[in-house]
Amino acid sequence: MNDDGQTPPNVTLEEIARAAGVSPSTVSRILNGSARVLPAKQKAVEQAIAHFNYRPNVLARSLASGKTDTIGVLTQTVSSPFYAEWLRGIEDGLYEPGFTPLFVSSRWNVKDEMSRMEQFIARRVDGIILLHAQIDEASLIEYSRHAPLLVLGRSVQNSSVLASLPIDNLQGARDATRHLIDEGHRKIAFIAGPRDHEDAIERLDGYRMALEEAGVGFDPELVEQGDYLETGGLAAMERLFVRGVSFSAVFCANDQTAYGARLTLFRRGLRVPEDISLVGFDDLPTSSYMTPPLTTVRQPTYEIGRLAAQGIVKMIRKQSIELSPIPLKLVTRETTQRIGPSPTPSTTPAPKRSKARRQQ
Repeated sequence: MNDDGQTPPNVTLEEIARAAGVSPSTVSRILNGSARVLPAKQKAVEQAIAHFNYRPNVLARSLASGKTDTIGVLTQTVSSPFYAEWLRGIEDGLYEPGFTPLFVSSRWNVKDEMSRMEQFIARRVDGIILLHAQIDEASLIEYSRHAPLLVLGRSVQNSSVLASLPIDNLQGARDATRHLIDEGHRKIAFIAGPRDHEDAIERLDGYRMALEEAGVGFDPELVEQGDYLETGGLAAMERLFVRGVSFSAVFCANDQTAYGARLTLFRRGLRVPEDISLVGFDDLPTSSYMTPPLTTVRQPTYEIGRLAAQGIVKMIRKQSIELSPIPLKLVTRETTQRIGPSPTPSTTPAPKRSKARRQQ
């Protein structure tokens, strides 16, 4: 420090080396974790760094090493509580290995996804994690020539240059639908996710499969389109009533959709689960605090994020990785119940807060 107690500006690596009595290359190796030196030298360098309050020039170091210690993370929307858990897991998983995540969103726009990928490559990130990206596989393969790529929530065919961590959406949707069937429901409505999303398609397929396996049969009239948002769930549930569709339970493609659907039921005076059973998908942190707590399919999103972080670090270090489909778990709470012996009612709009009987 100077005589006035202030840290000198622009302290160089060479000054740190002189103060510690070692070579600049030794300081450099200690800073990047690649040095094997005597404990006394290690301590001398650490004391010099602390004395000068030295902060390495990350840009200069990355230019010299060809590494930036950054991971590009492409999500669809950072405001979603679903993606927030994934991002938290990724951030925590990258902390110990010393990587910094760069989070960007594309809002389900393929052109924006490709633009963000170009930005990652221009910034020379060491690896890229993509959450539910819709970019075609040929483009992904081309991007992987610049940095290792790991894709979450989607399967890829070319495993020689790409890695994917798929989610078993089909089985999760089958389990949710089977739960409602086991509770005696036969008229089960489904509010779907966006038509062009692979995970939404798989959840619809799982719903259909469970119905057909149980001998109930799939009725397209019971399917209404949603968009994974609360507003979409509210509107989709309203459209089911306007169309006069009869049902005793609703399976929503995600929890946010279920939140919106629940509001429509409340406004129509229908009780959950006494009049209509309700199931979601994802198990967001707020779902256990919904009134009543939501039965849903749990995705271990935080854990998946950590697995993705570990996977991309291994890819960067050219280590082998094994990524198996993530199993999901049905969590039964208080929005579903078994149908009783009461006669089949109609879902004609009921007066607000009236007691509607169940359908079967």
